[in-house]
Amino acid sequence: MLVIVLENAPSRLRGRLAVWLLEVRAGVYVGDYSVKVRDMIWRNVEEGLEDGNAVMIWDSRNESGYDFITLGRNRRIPKEMDGVKLISFLPDE
Repeated sequence: MLVIVLENAPSRLRGRLAVWLLEVRAGVYVGDYSVKVRDMIWRNVEEGLEDGNAVMIWDSRNESGYDFITLGRNRRIPKEMDGVKLISFLPDE
Protein backbone atom coordinates (compact mmCIF):
# COMPACT_ATOMS: atom_id res chain seq x y z
CA MET A 1 0.00 0.00 0.00
CA LEU A 2 1.22 3.47 -0.88
CA VAL A 3 -0.32 6.78 0.26
CA ILE A 4 0.75 10.28 -0.76
CA VAL A 5 -0.73 13.43 0.75
CA LEU A 6 -0.11 16.81 -0.89
CA GLU A 7 -0.79 20.31 0.43
CA ASN A 8 -0.52 23.48 -1.67
CA ALA A 9 0.71 21.48 -4.67
CA PRO A 10 0.45 22.72 -8.25
CA SER A 11 -2.44 21.27 -10.23
CA ARG A 12 -0.07 19.80 -12.83
CA LEU A 13 1.57 17.66 -10.12
CA ARG A 14 -1.83 16.55 -8.84
CA GLY A 15 -2.83 15.57 -12.38
CA ARG A 16 0.43 13.71 -12.87
CA LEU A 17 -0.09 11.69 -9.68
CA ALA A 18 -3.63 10.85 -10.79
CA VAL A 19 -2.08 8.93 -13.71
CA TRP A 20 -0.60 6.35 -11.29
CA LEU A 21 -2.66 6.68 -8.13
CA LEU A 22 -6.31 7.01 -7.15
CA GLU A 23 -7.18 10.40 -5.62
CA VAL A 24 -9.60 9.39 -2.85
CA ARG A 25 -9.84 12.92 -1.39
CA ALA A 26 -8.39 16.23 -2.52
CA GLY A 27 -4.61 15.78 -2.34
CA VAL A 28 -4.77 12.20 -0.98
CA TYR A 29 -3.53 9.50 -3.38
CA VAL A 30 -3.44 5.73 -2.85
CA GLY A 31 -2.02 2.80 -4.79
CA ASP A 32 0.08 -0.34 -4.52
CA TYR A 33 3.38 -0.39 -6.43
CA SER A 34 6.87 -1.85 -6.32
CA VAL A 35 9.78 0.03 -4.72
CA LYS A 36 11.07 1.02 -8.17
CA VAL A 37 7.77 2.60 -9.23
CA ARG A 38 7.29 4.19 -5.79
CA ASP A 39 10.71 5.86 -6.10
CA MET A 40 9.85 7.12 -9.60
CA ILE A 41 6.56 8.59 -8.33
CA TRP A 42 8.38 10.31 -5.43
CA ARG A 43 10.93 11.81 -7.84
CA ASN A 44 8.00 13.34 -9.73
CA VAL A 45 6.71 14.79 -6.45
CA GLU A 46 10.15 16.23 -5.64
CA GLU A 47 10.43 17.82 -9.08
CA GLY A 48 6.93 19.30 -9.18
CA LEU A 49 6.07 20.26 -5.59
CA GLU A 50 7.33 23.88 -5.69
CA ASP A 51 6.20 25.63 -2.43
CA GLY A 52 3.88 22.86 -1.25
CA ASN A 53 4.54 19.97 1.08
CA ALA A 54 4.05 16.22 0.84
CA VAL A 55 4.26 13.00 2.77
CA MET A 56 4.51 9.49 1.36
CA ILE A 57 3.66 6.43 3.49
CA TRP A 58 4.18 2.80 2.47
CA ASP A 59 4.11 -0.71 3.95
CA SER A 60 7.39 -1.73 5.54
CA ARG A 61 8.72 -4.68 7.48
CA ASN A 62 9.56 -2.86 10.68
CA GLU A 63 8.08 -2.46 14.16
CA SER A 64 5.36 -0.02 13.08
CA GLY A 65 4.51 -1.82 9.82
CA TYR A 66 5.01 1.30 7.70
CA ASP A 67 7.60 3.91 6.80
CA PHE A 68 7.26 7.45 5.54
CA ILE A 69 9.13 10.38 4.04
CA THR A 70 8.24 14.07 3.99
CA LEU A 71 9.09 16.95 1.69
CA GLY A 72 8.53 20.70 1.98
CA ARG A 73 7.91 23.03 4.87
CA ASN A 74 5.61 21.78 7.64
CA ARG A 75 5.35 22.01 11.43
CA ARG A 76 5.51 18.21 11.66
CA ILE A 77 9.11 17.00 11.44
CA PRO A 78 10.07 13.28 11.43
CA LYS A 79 12.40 12.25 14.25
CA GLU A 80 13.91 8.81 14.73
CA MET A 81 14.09 7.54 18.29
CA ASP A 82 15.41 4.05 19.09
CA GLY A 83 14.84 2.96 15.49
CA VAL A 84 11.21 4.16 15.35
CA LYS A 85 10.14 7.23 13.37
CA LEU A 86 8.01 9.66 15.35
CA ILE A 87 6.72 13.16 14.65
CA SER A 88 8.01 16.28 16.40
CA PHE A 89 6.12 19.57 16.19
CA LEU A 90 7.90 22.85 15.59
CA PRO A 91 6.64 25.76 17.72
CA ASP A 92 4.14 28.20 16.20
CA GLU A 93 5.76 31.14 14.44
